[in-house]
Amino acid sequence: MKSLRPHPLAVALLVAFGVAAPALHAADATPAVAPASLGGQAAVPGLDLSGMDAKVRPADDLFLAMNGQWIGKTSIPADKSDYGVFTILADVSDQRVRDIVEALAKTRHAAGSVDQKIGDFYASYVDTAAIDKAGLAPVMGELKAVDAVKDAKSFAELMGRWQGFIAVPLAIGANQDFKDPTIYIAGAIQGGLGLPDRDYYLKDTESFLKARAAYLAYVTRLFELTGDGDAAAHAASVIALETKIAAVQWAAEDNRDPQKAYNPTRIAVLQKEAGGIDWRTLLRAGQLPLVHDELVVFQPSYVRGLAALMKSEPMATWKLYLKVRLLDGVAHELPAAFREARFAYAGRALRGAAEDLPRWQKAVGQLNGAMGEALGQVYVQQNFPPASKRRMQELVNNLLATYSTSIDELAWMSPTTKKAAHEKLAKYGTKIGYPDAWRDYSKLVVKAGDPVGNDLRASRFEYLRQAVRVGHKVDRAEWGMTPQTVNAYYDPTMNEIVFPAAILQPPFFDMAADDAVNYGAIGAIIGHEISHGFDDEGSQFDGDGKLRNWWTDDDRKAFDAITSKLVDQYAGYEPIKGSHINGKLTLGENIADLSGLQIAYKAWKLSLKGQPAPVIGGLTGEQRFFLAWSQAWRSKIRDEYQLELLTKNPHSPDEFRANGAAVNTDAFHAAFGTRPGDAMWKAPEQRIKLW
Repeated sequence: MKSLRPHPLAVALLVAFGVAAPALHAADATPAVAPASLGGQAAVPGLDLSGMDAKVRPADDLFLAMNGQWIGKTSIPADKSDYGVFTILADVSDQRVRDIVEALAKTRHAAGSVDQKIGDFYASYVDTAAIDKAGLAPVMGELKAVDAVKDAKSFAELMGRWQGFIAVPLAIGANQDFKDPTIYIAGAIQGGLGLPDRDYYLKDTESFLKARAAYLAYVTRLFELTGDGDAAAHAASVIALETKIAAVQWAAEDNRDPQKAYNPTRIAVLQKEAGGIDWRTLLRAGQLPLVHDELVVFQPSYVRGLAALMKSEPMATWKLYLKVRLLDGVAHELPAAFREARFAYAGRALRGAAEDLPRWQKAVGQLNGAMGEALGQVYVQQNFPPASKRRMQELVNNLLATYSTSIDELAWMSPTTKKAAHEKLAKYGTKIGYPDAWRDYSKLVVKAGDPVGNDLRASRFEYLRQAVRVGHKVDRAEWGMTPQTVNAYYDPTMNEIVFPAAILQPPFFDMAADDAVNYGAIGAIIGHEISHGFDDEGSQFDGDGKLRNWWTDDDRKAFDAITSKLVDQYAGYEPIKGSHINGKLTLGENIADLSGLQIAYKAWKLSLKGQPAPVIGGLTGEQRFFLAWSQAWRSKIRDEYQLELLTKNPHSPDEFRANGAAVNTDAFHAAFGTRPGDAMWKAPEQRIKLW
């Protein structure tokens, strides 16, 4: 369910590290690397060499050379849309959380305690027999509220009350002020579509047409399950309305531009220019305070377009739309027919899964969203030794120092901008493992046997926790991910890099592995997150997190000239026939992958202090470094899900993350002896280097 994910305004600029993606076939060739362990004779700590494909040379395809055997032997589980390193570790993390929850369930806890809330939340969600018996009763109050909507004012009232819980066309909430990142401000951002992205409504490729047909069938089924005698006609009306909403929304790549997105606007102006929305009622119902009677509008043209639709489209159609958004939002907590319909659409049709996730795992996901830090406290006690945090801090410090040296060596940047870049780098914050201060859930109400109510209250609790902060000082101790999240991120308004405990384990971070492997994996991740502060988006923020141009005009032009080559490189990749990577949408992540890999390699070489790395298992240190990098992207994905990611996700597919950064790195070519004619060969003068 969407409601328990972080509020879109809270993560508008948070740039995370990992998303799964597919593999492609490489040319059959004699391998340049044939470690003894492929024959079972040796092992390399931190590397799963049994997953390598001896028929593929790294010089032709680094990704398949390291991962081809694993790809050939591995089937994507029936309940997954993708499968690989991130998914496997996420499953491990979920199982650990499940163990924590089930251990708590064996003991009675005081009413109102966090342990009681965790237990009752989980037990209510997994009790599908009780959910089936309850029918639509848990949502009848909200369905009646939809029926009571009669005009713009009552529509805005409901939309405000649903903030944080149901996906409505306009999300409001608190966010750091781009121009004064020491305080929180109120903002508004587009939303409310049932398909994954506007392109699903507006493009007529075969894949998008199939997705729209599946969505129509799903919406029709939702109406049928409520006893609607005109289900098909009503479903068609809703999708026609959503298509009009999609037509005025911004494209995914446009949403990455913070200059375009930062639009502080007085409410009086919004009432004049977008009067189809009752702004005062929306804000009051959303309990969102303002500073200077002002709201930052992230997509101004969308707001005007939505306001026009509020006037032009019949209220009866809007009410049908609201009913769909409600039923879709709580479908997982409604009787089996609703759950099955939701999976047939979102799981099978959109993402290609053959089976739904186990109920316990869905419950863990909901619980992580509702009380993730409460679970995180126990998680880190059991699964994150202090030695890991200390070693990780050493690696971070080494990467930051190397980045500083690399800035000095840039030929394309002037001394003036280099000075500002050093100032920004010196102000980087680092968070490793878990928060120093844990979130307080004492005011969250959780009731036994009330999964819909628990979901609603938890979602609203988190939304209001953020909303009340408007006008107040930013909490710099706060985390945007839980410790049990397998990911990492950079936040430009905080100018900090964050590494949750769950990603600090093999194959990303292995205390038993040598430095070549750890620098190639977690070192490149660290470098990736550092680099986000200097990508096309993060580089627009200074060391204090303020949206400010600290570049000379000539340096910015030089930067844009280099990154345009990266846009073209990735736009040439075609993961699915007829569907290329969007080089502009993925530019920030591609910059971070490229720079992170190259900086991590420099840091590793510096750590050797002039001494050669040992050969282990027939592999040089340089080879182990790049194989570890490739292993981090080991994955498979279904085409349906790949299409969704290509449409809206800022990360390139995993194979192209592994290979796309490596082909631009001199050390890769040296490690595997590439030469003209090899598939991974790229002439030295054409290799892209930024930081």
